[in-house]
This record gives sequence, C-alpha cells and structure tokens, in this order.
Amino acid sequence: MKWLMCLLLVFALWMLLFWEFSLSVLASGLFFALIVSTLLGDIFPDNLHSLFNPRRWFFLLLYLPYFLFYCVKANLDVALRVLHPDVPIHPGIVKVTTTLKTPLAKTALANSITLTPGTLTVDIDGQDLYVHWINVSGRDLETRSKLICGVFEPMLRRIFE
Repeated sequence: MKWLMCLLLVFALWMLLFWEFSLSVLASGLFFALIVSTLLGDIFPDNLHSLFNPRRWFFLLLYLPYFLFYCVKANLDVALRVLHPDVPIHPGIVKVTTTLKTPLAKTALANSITLTPGTLTVDIDGQDLYVHWINVSGRDLETRSKLICGVFEPMLRRIFE
C-alpha cells in the first residue's frame, strides 16, 4: 500500500510540474514514479492514505490562514526587535515538549515553527523539540511548550492524527 501511495503521489507531482498531457510526459512520469516508488517506498509514511479524508482537508484549509496570521504576527515582532534601538533579544535553544504522536504531525509542527520568524527547530527527539528562539521567555518547560507549540498543536492534531 505504501508503494502504491508513493507511486501515485510522485506521478501526480510529475503531472502538476509539467502540466502537459502528451504521451511522452505521461510515459516518462510513470517511468520515474516507478523508479522513485521502488527505491523510496519503504521510507514513505505509513498512514498517508488517511490524509485523503475530506475532514482532514477541511482542517488543513482552516490551518493555512491560522498559520499565516501567526506568521505575520511573528514577522512584525521580529521587525520591531530589529528596528528597536536597544535590540531587545535574548536568543537561546530551548527544549519544548509536544503531545503529537505521529512522525508526520511532529514534522509538520517542526516546519510550522521553523517557518515562523524568530524560531528555528533544531532537532526532534521523541516528544521533545529543540528550538532556537529569538527571545527566550518563561522558565519552565510547560510555559515554553505552550508559547511555541501551543498555537499550532491543536490544529495539526486534527489534520494528522
């Protein structure tokens, strides 16, 4: 099943990139999709077929403006810190704990954190994420986890778990 899902997704990506339905594009797309799915099918995520549930796509469509709002908010915060005469930053690497279970959900959370200005996910170790944060605040793990992961986790849980 993983091999077939990999084949279909690679072929769909090929067709989206070329956006031409000639016989040569279809044949070459199928050829390369077969090669990629044969070589990489084993490392493809297990439950990816569950992402085709329409309910998950609805929450994904809700997540995009939600993420965009927090991204713009973080952009303004970083711009204010850069333009401030005293440059009020306290950078550091902090450990935060996530409640997400699946590797795909943790990866989506790490990417959401990294795409938000002022933060960068350095490593994922089990349930812990190590994040470089431009302005470290909060002393305990629970407060830091809520500040960094708390805005994204509930929506990502509905999409990926």
